[in-house]
Amino acid sequence: MQNPVLLDNITHKDLRIITRRGAEWGDARMSCLATPDEFRRLQVHYPIVFQKNSDGQMQPLALLGLQEGQNLFLGPDGWTVPYLPLAMQREPFMIGVNEDELRMLVDMASPRISQGAEGEAVFLPQGGTSEFLEHANSVLKSLHEGLQATPAFVEALLAHDLLEPFVLDVERPDGTHARLVGLHTIHEERLAALDEKTVGLLHQADYLLPIYMAIASMSNLHNLIRLQLAREA
Repeated sequence: MQNPVLLDNITHKDLRIITRRGAEWGDARMSCLATPDEFRRLQVHYPIVFQKNSDGQMQPLALLGLQEGQNLFLGPDGWTVPYLPLAMQREPFMIGVNEDELRMLVDMASPRISQGAEGEAVFLPQGGTSEFLEHANSVLKSLHEGLQATPAFVEALLAHDLLEPFVLDVERPDGTHARLVGLHTIHEERLAALDEKTVGLLHQADYLLPIYMAIASMSNLHNLIRLQLAREA
Protein backbone atom coordinates (compact mmCIF):
# COMPACT_ATOMS: atom_id res chain seq x y z
CA MET A 1 0.00 0.00 0.00
CA GLN A 2 1.47 3.32 -1.06
CA ASN A 3 1.62 6.35 1.24
CA PRO A 4 2.34 9.35 -1.00
CA VAL A 5 2.87 12.66 0.79
CA LEU A 6 3.91 16.10 -0.40
CA LEU A 7 7.68 16.47 -0.19
CA ASP A 8 8.98 19.44 1.80
CA ASN A 9 12.34 20.39 3.27
CA ILE A 10 11.03 20.72 6.82
CA THR A 11 9.11 17.50 7.34
CA HIS A 12 11.65 15.55 5.30
CA LYS A 13 14.84 17.42 6.19
CA ASP A 14 16.61 14.19 7.21
CA LEU A 15 15.08 11.96 4.52
CA ARG A 16 17.44 9.58 2.74
CA ILE A 17 16.72 7.26 -0.16
CA ILE A 18 18.32 3.88 -0.78
CA THR A 19 19.46 3.73 -4.41
CA ARG A 20 20.83 0.19 -4.49
CA ARG A 21 18.97 -2.25 -6.70
CA GLY A 22 17.44 -5.52 -5.55
CA ALA A 23 14.23 -7.40 -4.83
CA GLU A 24 14.23 -6.14 -1.24
CA TRP A 25 13.81 -2.57 -2.52
CA GLY A 26 10.85 -3.30 -4.76
CA ASP A 27 12.65 -4.08 -8.02
CA ALA A 28 11.35 -7.64 -8.46
CA ARG A 29 8.72 -6.92 -11.07
CA MET A 30 8.00 -8.30 -14.48
CA SER A 31 7.57 -4.99 -16.32
CA CYS A 32 7.46 -1.23 -15.95
CA LEU A 33 5.86 1.64 -17.82
CA ALA A 34 7.64 2.91 -20.91
CA THR A 35 7.09 6.06 -22.96
CA PRO A 36 7.69 6.49 -26.71
CA ASP A 37 10.44 9.07 -26.28
CA GLU A 38 12.32 6.56 -24.12
CA PHE A 39 12.08 3.68 -26.62
CA ARG A 40 15.48 4.43 -28.21
CA ARG A 41 17.25 3.91 -24.88
CA LEU A 42 15.08 1.00 -23.77
CA GLN A 43 15.42 -1.03 -26.95
CA VAL A 44 19.11 -1.65 -26.33
CA HIS A 45 18.27 -4.06 -23.48
CA TYR A 46 14.53 -4.58 -23.02
CA PRO A 47 11.68 -5.90 -25.15
CA ILE A 48 9.05 -3.18 -25.54
CA VAL A 49 5.54 -4.61 -25.52
CA PHE A 50 1.98 -3.32 -25.17
CA GLN A 51 -0.61 -4.48 -22.65
CA LYS A 52 -4.03 -3.35 -21.47
CA ASN A 53 -4.02 -1.79 -18.02
CA SER A 54 -6.74 -2.18 -15.37
CA ASP A 55 -8.81 0.48 -17.15
CA GLY A 56 -8.66 -1.42 -20.44
CA GLN A 57 -6.28 1.10 -22.01
CA MET A 58 -3.34 -0.18 -24.03
CA GLN A 59 0.02 1.00 -22.71
CA PRO A 60 3.66 0.34 -23.61
CA LEU A 61 5.85 -1.54 -21.17
CA ALA A 62 9.50 -2.49 -20.85
CA LEU A 63 9.55 -6.25 -20.20
CA LEU A 64 11.89 -7.17 -17.34
CA GLY A 65 10.90 -10.80 -16.78
CA LEU A 66 8.71 -13.61 -18.06
CA GLN A 67 6.53 -14.16 -14.99
CA GLU A 68 4.99 -12.04 -12.26
CA GLY A 69 7.39 -10.95 -9.55
CA GLN A 70 10.45 -11.72 -11.67
CA ASN A 71 13.10 -9.26 -12.85
CA LEU A 72 15.76 -10.99 -14.93
CA PHE A 73 17.90 -7.83 -14.91
CA LEU A 74 18.63 -8.18 -11.20
CA GLY A 75 21.85 -9.94 -10.23
CA PRO A 76 23.85 -10.37 -7.01
CA ASP A 77 25.39 -6.92 -7.49
CA GLY A 78 22.22 -5.08 -8.54
CA TRP A 79 20.96 -4.09 -11.99
CA THR A 80 22.92 -5.91 -14.66
CA VAL A 81 22.60 -3.52 -17.63
CA PRO A 82 23.61 0.16 -17.85
CA TYR A 83 20.25 1.78 -18.57
CA LEU A 84 17.57 1.85 -15.89
CA PRO A 85 14.04 2.68 -17.14
CA LEU A 86 12.67 6.03 -16.00
CA ALA A 87 9.73 4.33 -14.29
CA MET A 88 12.23 2.50 -12.07
CA GLN A 89 14.57 5.46 -11.62
CA ARG A 90 11.85 7.74 -10.25
CA GLU A 91 10.99 5.63 -7.19
CA PRO A 92 10.04 6.44 -4.47
CA PHE A 93 9.06 9.81 -5.94
CA MET A 94 5.93 10.56 -7.94
CA ILE A 95 4.07 13.52 -9.37
CA GLY A 96 0.85 14.84 -7.91
CA VAL A 97 -1.41 17.31 -9.67
CA ASN A 98 -3.29 19.99 -7.73
CA GLU A 99 -5.27 22.56 -9.74
CA ASP A 100 -3.01 21.99 -12.75
CA GLU A 101 0.09 22.52 -10.60
CA LEU A 102 2.61 19.65 -10.57
CA ARG A 103 3.93 18.71 -7.16
CA MET A 104 6.59 16.26 -6.08
CA LEU A 105 5.40 13.50 -3.77
CA VAL A 106 7.33 10.80 -1.95
CA ASP A 107 5.96 7.37 -1.10
CA MET A 108 6.78 6.98 2.58
CA ALA A 109 5.75 3.31 2.43
CA SER A 110 8.46 2.53 -0.13
CA PRO A 111 11.21 0.12 0.96
CA ARG A 112 13.63 2.70 -0.47
CA ILE A 113 12.95 5.05 2.44
CA SER A 114 16.05 4.78 4.62
CA GLN A 115 15.57 4.12 8.31
CA GLY A 116 19.07 5.28 9.20
CA ALA A 117 22.15 6.93 7.74
CA GLU A 118 22.17 4.80 4.58
CA GLY A 119 21.14 6.32 1.27
CA GLU A 120 21.21 9.59 -0.61
CA ALA A 121 20.21 12.76 1.20
CA VAL A 122 17.18 14.47 -0.32
CA PHE A 123 17.88 17.90 1.20
CA LEU A 124 21.06 19.71 2.13
CA PRO A 125 21.69 20.54 5.82
CA GLN A 126 20.65 24.17 5.25
CA GLY A 127 17.41 23.08 3.53
CA GLY A 128 18.34 23.35 -0.15
CA THR A 129 17.76 20.55 -2.63
CA SER A 130 20.53 18.00 -3.12
CA GLU A 131 21.90 16.97 -6.52
CA PHE A 132 20.13 13.65 -5.96
CA LEU A 133 16.76 15.38 -5.61
CA GLU A 134 17.40 17.60 -8.62
CA HIS A 135 18.12 14.49 -10.69
CA ALA A 136 14.98 12.79 -9.35
CA ASN A 137 12.94 15.85 -10.29
CA SER A 138 14.38 15.74 -13.81
CA VAL A 139 13.49 12.05 -14.12
CA LEU A 140 9.94 12.72 -12.93
CA LYS A 141 9.53 15.58 -15.40
CA SER A 142 10.72 13.43 -18.33
CA LEU A 143 8.49 10.55 -17.30
CA HIS A 144 5.46 12.79 -16.80
CA GLU A 145 5.88 14.44 -20.20
CA GLY A 146 6.30 11.04 -21.82
CA LEU A 147 3.20 9.63 -20.16
CA GLN A 148 1.18 12.65 -21.25
CA ALA A 149 2.16 12.00 -24.88
CA THR A 150 1.67 8.22 -24.78
CA PRO A 151 -2.14 7.97 -25.27
CA ALA A 152 -2.00 9.79 -28.63
CA PHE A 153 0.81 7.50 -29.79
CA VAL A 154 -1.12 4.37 -28.80
CA GLU A 155 -4.28 5.77 -30.39
CA ALA A 156 -2.41 6.16 -33.69
CA LEU A 157 -1.21 2.55 -33.51
CA LEU A 158 -4.74 1.30 -32.86
CA ALA A 159 -6.24 3.52 -35.56
CA HIS A 160 -4.00 1.87 -38.15
CA ASP A 161 -4.35 -1.62 -36.66
CA LEU A 162 -0.62 -1.80 -35.97
CA LEU A 163 -0.77 -3.85 -32.76
CA GLU A 164 -1.07 -7.62 -32.72
CA PRO A 165 -1.19 -10.06 -29.80
CA PHE A 166 1.59 -12.56 -29.42
CA VAL A 167 2.15 -15.62 -27.27
CA LEU A 168 5.61 -16.53 -26.01
CA ASP A 169 6.11 -20.24 -25.41
CA VAL A 170 9.29 -21.15 -23.52
CA GLU A 171 10.35 -24.79 -23.28
CA ARG A 172 12.17 -25.58 -20.06
CA PRO A 173 15.07 -28.05 -19.81
CA ASP A 174 12.74 -30.61 -18.21
CA GLY A 175 10.39 -30.45 -21.21
CA THR A 176 7.64 -28.41 -19.55
CA HIS A 177 6.44 -25.16 -21.11
CA ALA A 178 5.85 -21.65 -19.80
CA ARG A 179 3.49 -19.42 -21.75
CA LEU A 180 3.34 -15.64 -21.71
CA VAL A 181 0.03 -14.22 -22.97
CA GLY A 182 -1.83 -10.91 -23.01
CA LEU A 183 0.93 -8.89 -24.66
CA HIS A 184 0.98 -7.10 -28.00
CA THR A 185 3.66 -5.97 -30.39
CA ILE A 186 3.91 -3.97 -33.62
CA HIS A 187 2.51 -5.78 -36.67
CA GLU A 188 5.36 -5.38 -39.14
CA GLU A 189 3.46 -6.48 -42.24
CA ARG A 190 0.68 -3.97 -41.67
CA LEU A 191 3.25 -1.26 -41.02
CA ALA A 192 5.01 -2.06 -44.29
CA ALA A 193 1.67 -1.97 -46.15
CA LEU A 194 0.73 1.56 -45.03
CA ASP A 195 0.28 4.06 -47.85
CA GLU A 196 2.62 6.99 -48.32
CA LYS A 197 0.20 9.52 -46.85
CA THR A 198 -0.26 7.55 -43.63
CA VAL A 199 3.48 7.01 -43.26
CA GLY A 200 3.97 10.74 -43.74
CA LEU A 201 1.47 11.55 -41.02
CA LEU A 202 3.16 9.14 -38.61
CA HIS A 203 6.48 10.74 -39.44
CA GLN A 204 5.14 14.26 -38.83
CA ALA A 205 3.86 13.14 -35.44
CA ASP A 206 7.31 11.73 -34.57
CA TYR A 207 5.84 8.25 -34.23
CA LEU A 208 7.92 6.36 -36.79
CA LEU A 209 11.09 6.28 -34.69
CA PRO A 210 9.46 4.79 -31.57
CA ILE A 211 7.57 2.33 -33.78
CA TYR A 212 10.81 1.04 -35.30
CA MET A 213 12.53 1.08 -31.90
CA ALA A 214 9.72 -1.11 -30.50
CA ILE A 215 10.15 -3.52 -33.39
CA ALA A 216 13.93 -3.66 -32.91
CA SER A 217 13.51 -4.24 -29.17
CA MET A 218 11.80 -7.58 -29.69
CA SER A 219 15.16 -9.18 -30.48
CA ASN A 220 15.81 -8.87 -26.73
CA LEU A 221 13.23 -11.57 -26.05
CA HIS A 222 15.88 -14.16 -26.85
CA ASN A 223 18.09 -12.77 -24.09
CA LEU A 224 15.22 -12.86 -21.59
CA ILE A 225 14.57 -16.49 -22.45
CA ARG A 226 18.28 -17.27 -22.07
CA LEU A 227 18.34 -15.59 -18.65
CA GLN A 228 15.18 -17.41 -17.61
CA LEU A 229 16.52 -20.83 -18.59
CA ALA A 230 19.87 -20.12 -16.92
CA ARG A 231 18.08 -19.44 -13.62
CA GLU A 232 16.04 -22.61 -13.88
CA ALA A 233 18.99 -24.83 -14.81
